[in-house]
Amino acid sequence: MYTISTDKSRLDVGMIHRYLSEESYWAKNIPRDLVERSIENSICFGAYDGDRQVGFARAVTDCAVVAYVADVFVLESHRGRGISKQLMQAMREHPDLLPLRRWHLLTRDAHALYAQFGFQAIAQPEWHMEIAVKNPYG
Repeated sequence: MYTISTDKSRLDVGMIHRYLSEESYWAKNIPRDLVERSIENSICFGAYDGDRQVGFARAVTDCAVVAYVADVFVLESHRGRGISKQLMQAMREHPDLLPLRRWHLLTRDAHALYAQFGFQAIAQPEWHMEIAVKNPYG
């Protein structure tokens, strides 16, 4: 069984940075100092196989109204074992996140995962706007 923890002192920041900067499609080449800052300013969820971290997710939130789900991943060696579901379940059940009225995320390929936790396509996309900087990390 895998464990999920929000204890930031357990996070393997080197592994998280490596995955995000080298393997992810959304944060390719992100500098380590930005990963560290994002961790400091989020509620983070680590997935562990014993003492080894094998997955990660974070919620960027005001802990009152809204959260943005970011950087959800499981190492390739541990995929297909339900770890991403455990991460999302822990996030949705976290006491600081229970009162939120809006959750938001972006995904290219994990719609089925997030749908299991109540996410759906934006009902009124014309209400949403964004500033998207293309490949800001080079």
